Amino acid sequence: MTAIVAYPLLTALVTAFFKQSLVVPGRKFVGFDNIVDVLQGNFLQLFQQTMIFTLGTTILPFAIGFALALALNTRIRGANLMRGLMLIPWLVPGVVVSFLWMWIFNGNYGVMNALLAPLGVEPQAWLAQPGTAMWAVIIAKTWQSFPWIMVMLLAGLQTVPRELHEAAEMDGAGTVRRFFAITVPQLKGIIGLVLLLEFIWNFQHFDIIYVLTGGGPAGSTQTFATSVYETAFRGYDLGHAGALGLLWLILLMALVVVYVRFSEKGEER
Repeated sequence: MTAIVAYPLLTALVTAFFKQSLVVPGRKFVGFDNIVDVLQGNFLQLFQQTMIFTLGTTILPFAIGFALALALNTRIRGANLMRGLMLIPWLVPGVVVSFLWMWIFNGNYGVMNALLAPLGVEPQAWLAQPGTAMWAVIIAKTWQSFPWIMVMLLAGLQTVPRELHEAAEMDGAGTVRRFFAITVPQLKGIIGLVLLLEFIWNFQHFDIIYVLTGGGPAGSTQTFATSVYETAFRGYDLGHAGALGLLWLILLMALVVVYVRFSEKGEER
């Protein structure tokens, strides 16, 4: 922990207070200048784009995962096989997922344009346009992450006593009423945990964004994760990268506090 977590983290945070480059020897203490520069730069734009990506890749896979969990919780033929097959996207490495969706969204020979052509949609360079690139990245990340959410919610659904549904059905409650009156309250804890963990993970996600778009076009898919990398290893500016990382860490710590509080309440219940 000291070697691979604590020391690199502290070193990166300390760097935020120095003018330091990867190509120029030495460093100079500048106090909070780097942090001020970052805040006066494109910090708000990065925060907005990070939140768009995070919310999109949390809500969309949750909706898909919940729907599939409900479907697979019924007694249908081949349910066990379908559960196994749907785990494949989650098992595939992020870089492989990125190349797969890069081919799908390709403007010249991509499957997406071929599927939309019969509907009268003109071919699009999905990853090369600021208006569509972020949504393309969100779709790719959603495809990778929905199986984990599905498995977690499916496990929760299997703990809901069938007697509750049977009693409610005898009282005349329909499917929708039973869903909101029984299923959702019984899954309240697992739903909150899944959403919170997925939000934290997506808030710091890097690989799919960087491989698909590199933060482009025109910075439209740039997030905190990709911006720190670009600033440090493309711009060789460790000081500003450290300052951006420090602000990013503060935001993440706020999310971690919420997660810990939520976990403690769950244990009390």
